[in-house]
Amino acid sequence: MGLPFRLDLAPPLLVVRFDEPVDTVGWSILAPGFGSTREIVWLEVHDRDLPIDIDPVVFLRERLAAEALGGAAAFMTSRDIRRHHIAQSVIGGAGATCVATVGLSNAERVGRRRRSQAHAFGTINTLIHSSRPLSKGAFIEAVSIATQARTAAVMESCDRRDTAPATGTGTDCIIVAAPKGDRPESCVGLHTDLGEAIGAAVYDATSAGATEWRAESILPEGTE
Repeated sequence: MGLPFRLDLAPPLLVVRFDEPVDTVGWSILAPGFGSTREIVWLEVHDRDLPIDIDPVVFLRERLAAEALGGAAAFMTSRDIRRHHIAQSVIGGAGATCVATVGLSNAERVGRRRRSQAHAFGTINTLIHSSRPLSKGAFIEAVSIATQARTAAVMESCDRRDTAPATGTGTDCIIVAAPKGDRPESCVGLHTDLGEAIGAAVYDATSAGATEWRAESILPEGTE
């Protein structure tokens, strides 16, 4: 299966470009909730870019506007965006494509928030594209499956000596995108072809990213 979009890498930007507008749902710094866009962007940032008196939302909006990407949905990450990972899965004719950047220096375990994370800015930013249109309910279900897959990959990448493995980071973001269409899928549960494809693509991309990040974890504190 070929990529359903064009992927342009020009650090500090990674831009996914669709030929036609796609429907989206998820949470990110810009355009959270339900929306529609032709571009989804990762912006790589560092401490010097975001001093304490800078509003990150304003910073991101202005930066994208300067790149003629004002209508894009967007993520921010301090992960080297050249370290992005792509995975695809096709089950019974239903396809899913995932692009993810993975940093775990800000790792958290659900329900056990850590009180001190000084200089830790890791995050997992996940885009999942469905080959089929989705109803609003199916979009929400797809987000749930993507979250499960991300969590499973993170937990399985943890040091086996950890008594409470991380389940994600404090700043993870997910966007699900799907083509517009008159006959959207009404559900994408774990038992469906599309649900399985979404889960597999997200799991594989996140697992690859977590493995790579952990291999680099001997780098100085605060690097992800």
